[in-house]
Order: sequence, then C-alpha cells, then structure tokens
Amino acid sequence: MHRRSQTPLTNLFLKSFPKSLQYYKKKSLLSSYFTSVQLNPPAAESNAPIRKKHVSRNWDKDKLRWFSGKLRDCAENRSIDEGKTIHKQIMESGIELDSHLWVSLINFYAKCGCLSVARQVFDEMPQRDVVSWTALISGFVGEGCGTEGLRLFREMYEEGVSPNEFTLATVLKACCLCLDLEFGKQLHGEVVKAGFFSDGHVGSALVDLYAKCGELEYAEKVCVFLPKENAVSWNSLLNGFALAGDDQRVLRLFCRMKESEMKFNKYTLCTVLKGCASSGNLKAGQIVHGMIIISGCEDEEFISCSLVDMYSKCGMVDDALKVFWKLKSPDVVTWSAMICCLEQQGREEKAAELFSMMISLGLKPNQFTFTSIVSAAKELDDLRYSQCLHACVHKYGFANETLVNNALITMYIKNGSFDDGYKIFNTMGHRDLVSWNALLAGYHDNKSCDGLRIFHKILENGFKPNMFTYISTLRLCTSSLNSEVGKQVHGLVIKENLDIDCYVGTALIDMYVKSKCINDAEKIMNRLNEIDLFTWTTMISGCAQTDQGEKSIFYFKQMQKDGVKPNEFTLAGCLRGCSGITSLINGRQLHSFVIKYGYLDDPFIASALVDMYGKCGCIKDAEMIFEAIELHDTVLWNTIINQYSQHDQGEKAIKYFENMLSKSVSPDGVTFIGVLSACSHLGLTELGKKYFHSMTDVYNIPPTMEHYACMVDILGREGKFDEVESFINEMKLPPNNLIWETLLGACKVHGNVELGQRVAEKLFQIEPEVDSNYIMLSNIFAANGMWDDVAQVRALMSSQGIKKEPGCSWVEVDGQTHVFLSQDTSHLRTLEVHQKLKELEQELFSVGYIPNTDYVLHNVSDMEKREILSHHSERLALSFSLINSNLNKTVTIFKNLRICGDCHKYMKLVSSIIHRDIIIRDAKRFHHFKEGSCSCQDYWIETEIHVDDRCDDILQHGILLLMWQFMSLELDTQMMQLRKLRTVSSPVQPTLDFIRRLAFGTYKQCAACCLLQLADNQLSFLTKLVVVEDLKSNDN
Repeated sequence: MHRRSQTPLTNLFLKSFPKSLQYYKKKSLLSSYFTSVQLNPPAAESNAPIRKKHVSRNWDKDKLRWFSGKLRDCAENRSIDEGKTIHKQIMESGIELDSHLWVSLINFYAKCGCLSVARQVFDEMPQRDVVSWTALISGFVGEGCGTEGLRLFREMYEEGVSPNEFTLATVLKACCLCLDLEFGKQLHGEVVKAGFFSDGHVGSALVDLYAKCGELEYAEKVCVFLPKENAVSWNSLLNGFALAGDDQRVLRLFCRMKESEMKFNKYTLCTVLKGCASSGNLKAGQIVHGMIIISGCEDEEFISCSLVDMYSKCGMVDDALKVFWKLKSPDVVTWSAMICCLEQQGREEKAAELFSMMISLGLKPNQFTFTSIVSAAKELDDLRYSQCLHACVHKYGFANETLVNNALITMYIKNGSFDDGYKIFNTMGHRDLVSWNALLAGYHDNKSCDGLRIFHKILENGFKPNMFTYISTLRLCTSSLNSEVGKQVHGLVIKENLDIDCYVGTALIDMYVKSKCINDAEKIMNRLNEIDLFTWTTMISGCAQTDQGEKSIFYFKQMQKDGVKPNEFTLAGCLRGCSGITSLINGRQLHSFVIKYGYLDDPFIASALVDMYGKCGCIKDAEMIFEAIELHDTVLWNTIINQYSQHDQGEKAIKYFENMLSKSVSPDGVTFIGVLSACSHLGLTELGKKYFHSMTDVYNIPPTMEHYACMVDILGREGKFDEVESFINEMKLPPNNLIWETLLGACKVHGNVELGQRVAEKLFQIEPEVDSNYIMLSNIFAANGMWDDVAQVRALMSSQGIKKEPGCSWVEVDGQTHVFLSQDTSHLRTLEVHQKLKELEQELFSVGYIPNTDYVLHNVSDMEKREILSHHSERLALSFSLINSNLNKTVTIFKNLRICGDCHKYMKLVSSIIHRDIIIRDAKRFHHFKEGSCSCQDYWIETEIHVDDRCDDILQHGILLLMWQFMSLELDTQMMQLRKLRTVSSPVQPTLDFIRRLAFGTYKQCAACCLLQLADNQLSFLTKLVVVEDLKSNDN
C-alpha cells in the first residue's frame, strides 16, 4: 500500500478546484420550479422561488414513506413529469420533510439529469448530512460530471462533514472520470485512515481508479490485499488489463477467478472477451463463449455484442454472423458492431446489405453506424451508392458530425471523386487532424506538389502531425520521387521519435528505395524495433524494382531466418529480383515456396514465374507455367507474349496474341510492344503496320514512344529509310533518344553512313554521356573502312571522358555466378578455361571455321584481331561452363552487350560439335543454339554482311553449279575468281560466309552435301592465301 501524501487534503482541494460552485447555486428558491401540473416537461428550468404554504406540522410517517417510494420509482424510470407532480403535491400538502424525503428529491432530480434543480433542493435543506452530500455528488458523477463531483466533495469537506464509505466510493469514481490519479491517491490515504479499505465498494473503486489510470501494478496489489475478494474489483482489474492490451494477464486473472471459485458475472465474461479480441486469441474466446452458453446469458445484448466483436477481430466473420442472427431484437449498437465487423473483414457488400436491412426495420442508425458503412462504401467503387449514403447522413442529422465527415472524405476520394471529398472538407465546421489526414491521403498517387502544400497547412494550423500524417506525406514524396522533401520529413519524424515505428519506417524505406537510395533504406531498417511482413515485402520489392536483385534475394533469406512467412506479394517481388539478375537456381527455390504455400494460381505470382523463367532462358518452363494456369489476365498474356518475342519465337508470340483476342481479353500497350517486336524479328512489315494502326482504330490505345520505336525498327530492318523518316516526322510525340537509337541501329545494319551520322549527332545532343551511341557510329565508320572518322569519334569520346562499357558475360554454375570480361585472366581457373578454348578451336578449325576478323573494329594486325575474338567474354563463359556442368545440361550464358557475328557463328558450330544446347541472352534478345542453328534465324549474318551485285548475279546460276565449277579449276584460277568477287565495300570473308551459308541452307539434306563440305574447306584455304597476299601488297 502506498504512503499517504504529505500534502494536506484541504490544500489539495484548493489547488485542484480553484473555482467555487456558485454556478450551481441559484439566488432564488426551489418552489418556483413548479408552475403547473402538466405532464409535458418544461421548456426551460425556471428560477422563480416556490412559495410553501404555512400549515401545521404533520408527522405522517406513512405519507412520507409513500412520497419517498414514488420519487424512487420515478428516479429509476427517469419519469421527470410524474416526479415533478409528486414534488408539487409534497409542497401543497404542507408536510414537514424529513431527511429521507429531502434525499429522495435530490436523488430523483440528479438521476433525471436535472443537476441544477438537484442543487437547489440541496441548498434548501435545513440540515445537510453526509447522506445528502453523497446523493448530490453521486448525481453529478452519474451524469459524467467528475470534476463537478470533486468540487462538491471539497465543499462538503470544508463544511466539516466527514465522508462515509459510500461518499469515498463515489468520489473515487469521479477521479476515474477525470483520470485524476494524484487526487485519487490522496483519497486512498483517507480510505485507509478512516478504516474503509475493507469495504467492497471502496476497494473496487480504488482498483478501478488505478486500472483506468494505467497503474495496473497498483490496481493488482489493491485487489489482492482486499480483505474479501469480490467480482466487481476483479472485473475492474480485468478491464484495466484489457484496455492496456495485455490479454495474457486478462486470461491468467480469469483463470485465478475460476480456481478460487469466485462467482463471476456477465461483465466479467465481456471483459475477458475484450482481451481475447485484442489479442486475436480465438481458442480462448471460444471457451468463454461456451461458458456463456452454459451460464444461460447468450441472449444478453451486451454479451452478444462482445461475442460479435471477438469473432470479428479474430477474423471469424461467419461465426460473428451466427451470433448476430440468433438475437431476437438486436439494438442499434449490435447492428453497428456487426456492420463494423463486416467492414473490417473485407465483406463490404454484406455490410451494405445489413445496413439496408437495418433501415428497412425502422432502426435509426447512429454516427458509429454511418462511420462503419461509409468506410465500407469506399471499397465498393460505386460512386452512386456513396452519394446515397451521403444523403442518408443528411437525412438522419449527422451532417455536422466530424467523425462521419472524415469517413465521407475518404469514401469520395477512394471512389475517384476527389472534388466531392474536398467540398466536404471545406464545409466542415470543425476539422481535426483526422480530417486533414483524410484529405492528405487523397494525394497519394498525385505527382504534383498539392499534397505537400496540404502538409504545410497542417503545420500552419497548429496541428501536431501523427504517424498517419507522416506516412501519407512520405507516400507523396515517393510518388513524386521527391527525395529531398522526403529527407526533410524524415528529420521531423526523427524529432517525434517515430523513425523506429514499423509503419513509419516502412514508408521511409519505400521512399528511399524508390529514390534508389538503398543504403539509406537499409539504415532505417536496421533501426526498427519490429520488422513485419509488410516491411520485408517493401524492401524486397523495392530492391527488385531498382535492379538490386542480389539484395532482394538476401533480404528474402533474412526474412526466412526471422521466421516470417512470405505472402504472394513478397514472393512476386523476389521473383522479379531473380529475373533481373537471371538467377535461375534462386528462382526455382522460390517456385517451390510458391507451390508449398499454395500461391500458384495467384495472377501476380504466375506472371512473375513466367517472367523469371523466360528471362533466365527457360522458355519451355515459362510456357508450362502459363498453360498450367486456368485464368489468364492481361498481365499474364503480356508476359508470355513478350517472352516469346525476346526468345525469337515471333510466330508463337503472334499466335498467343490471337488466342488472347479470341478469349475476349483486352490487350493494352504492353501487349502491342511484344507483338510489334515479334513482327520486327520476323520481318513482317505489313502485319506490323496493321497491328500498330489497330491500337488507335480498334482498341483506342494511344501509342507511346516504345510503340513508335518498334515501328521504326520494323521499317529500318527492311532498309526503308525514306519511309522511316516520314514516319518519324508524322509522329504525334516528339522523337526522343529511343527513336534515334533504334534508327541508328538500323543504319549500322544497312551501312547507311550519311543518315547514321545525322542521327548520331542528334543523340550526342540529347544524351552526350551515353557511350553506346559513339560506339555505334564508330562501328558504322569502321565497317566501311573509314578509319579516320573512327579515330575522330574515339577522340571525341576521350575528350568528354566517355569510356566504352566493357563486354561482360556471366554464367551460373552450382548456385554461384561467375563473371568474365573480354580478355579476362582474373578467374581462378583461367588456365583450364583457356585450355578448353584451345581444344574447341582445334575442333572448329578441323571443320573449316575461320575467325571473321572484320568484327574486331580496331585498326590492328589480323593476328591480334584473332586473339581478341578468341577471348571474347561469352567464349570464356562457355568454356568455363563446359568444364563444370553436366554433359546433358543446357549451357545458359548472359551478356551485357550484343553478341558479335563471329561469336554467333562460333556458338552455332560449337553446339553441333558438342551436341548440347547453348542459350545466350545478349542486350537485345535470346539466342538458342542447337545443332548448328540459331533461333534468331541467323539474323546477324543476314543483316550485317554486305553482298555486292556481282555476287547476286553468280548466285542466280545456282550455288551447286558454282561450287562444282569452282572446285574443277586450278589453284591460281580459283584465286583469280575470288578476286573478281571482291569489292571495296565487301570484304572476302563476308562474301564467302554468305555463299557458304546459302549453300548449306539450301542443300543441307541433299546428296551434294559432301561436295559442299569439300568446297567449303577449299574456300577457307583460299581465303587464307588471299589475306596473306593482301598483307604483302600493303607492306610493299
């Protein structure tokens, strides 16, 4: 027990209540209150005095008891008119009132809410004892006027009236109402001094005081030390722990009550249900429900409402409905609780149905009912229904309720009617912080600065932002990518010590991650007291979206170590991370998690899996996942179509697009990017034009810059440069770097130097720091032997500090990623890699492979060019894969740049020699090499090799006849014929490769295959001789 304060009680009264009770003391007498015997309540309380008749004293005790009994009944029934009539009869009868009747009058007026009249009666009492003071104080406290009750107690104390146990219990209740813990502790001392601690009412009031003021340890000590345990004090203690959210203590105390065989009541059960609801302890709640059924109080409205709340917060909405439907006549509180339950559990349509039923039964909803149903309406996406609810709010007189208006603002904003929400905000007479937060949340997806201005107004109006304010403001900074303002808000968050809060921390992490400040996001994450699933998902998805796939996988593994179970969004985000870094092994592990947790049918997961397998080179697995899903949405169709396009399976991309349309799935802009890319790879110019025009004509999809770039690629691939320039001039959008980069690529393919120069100059102005534009122009000059121009471009790059991105390839072996640069010798197994390369080259040379040094665009010797080619990064990665991987396993290599033509031919030949599939994903597409052919249909060879008109004339006579005649000639004559084929713009080797490709492509299955192989070997030998002679002539 706590020591009594050294401050005298009188002084404490004077400090606590400086004002007197003159407000309640009227100058007039009580008798003026009665002017008629009408049963209708008076319009206002009169202050005129009551004139008592001067009659002889009559001590009719039976009459006094009869009046007291009638007043008691009126007080219980709150029958104000009948009680006033009885009071008038008392005044007219001339009876001398005893103390009991005086107290009955005070009690009647106090319980009927006429506190000023009760005070008038009290002031007219000739002698005021502790009972009358207690009755008056109890009346004020009963009406929730705790502070006034304490002032009356001070006045009683000043008059020298000693309180009894009922007085102290009542005043302690007043302390609970105004949460005056310090004064309550002083009263605790008075209780002990007066010897009333053993009284059950006083002890229970002390427990209730400490519990409601958050001093639960004190409350428990008082409860334990009470001489006689009672259900009221235990209920108060249970309620205190329930309000504090300590459900475990609630359940333990309840078990102690059962063990002590204490008789508990329905309030005890409701308090325990409250604890079960706050903790989500369904099992304990069901046990209490069973006890309620056994005790026979299941039909009690109060208990049923608690059961509905418990089942709702435990996520058992169907059980809550079962309890609700058993009620015979649920009141508005129970209806509101059930509607709130349905709204919180995502059953908005059912909530709307219950609200309509409630109205049809003639029940009048209250502000809490409207708050719940309006909150449900915000998820229904039905503006007309929302407007009907707004009309109901006006009809039932709640248009000025701040709580309801806050819900209306959110409802309109969520349903896409921001202006209506803003109008309600402007018409509100009283706005609290919730009102401002509701308006601020409407700017979440708005990239303008209007939302930030609202935040400034919140500060200007003197409101102290809470966690919801900061979360909304940080989301505004995230959507607008305004990290500078976000950092300022972060500073305010730190000042308020909210940066360790899980929800605020998650908003900060999201803002920093999407601003690509991963290190800042990691620092915040390390400071959080608690990291929940939402925070993990934000970090994992954010890393994946900002091309930090390794960190995405790292945080997913950390989340698993912490025992947090991922949801579908976590898995989808991490799968995107695996797609970005082409980590097939981690992707397959995530696939197993998807199956384990039953998310395979989720559309987000399905599209992420298809994307992951596609980008990791496993197009067959991607197709298998797609076919296994029953319902295909637009995103899933887009993913498979784009993956087929990337894997040079344009026919399948177009086929799946037609299937998509046949199943009445509407395409979007992403769909057409995949389809147009497929048309480009297949060379289907007319079909590409048809699809492009159908976007606006049929599907009303405005073309974006990506669609225009696809059309430039389609036309540029065919060499239709005049049409390309006309198309660009007619574009509805001003051309950006993507358009010019695509056109520059077409110029390189077709050797259009003049247009290439003009396009490159535009790119140098738009993005002068991008190295690939300089390299592309340099390659155009080098392919045409314009070495002086090549030197100028290289010098321009050097002067601006621009360096060419080095070629880089990587391969995943046994769960580890191995990276190789061109000419790389840093790998631990470099010697083995180079030895394997030599073995492969020997085998390739034996079948006629000769490196095409024209793809080395450096003005160095032929021998150096061969050395450079032989150590390209993709060849090093291939060699490493072959010495490590399974003999039957497909080799998958990833490269940051486009694969060169010679490496393309090299991979084809290697695939036919080792009889294994090789997949290379370069910067543009996937190449599937199998038995000497590539899925891209030798796009590189066709487009990058230039053949002159004389070669075309020779081909018209037939490749077989040419080869036969050629092989019949003498060696000198053969060399002379080769020289005739040469032109300035068409080197020997590309010409020979072109002839060789056509020969094998046309006669691969014919009987002349052996002859063609001999001719191919002979051509390769002659090429060497020609090259040697050219070198000699250049030296001379």
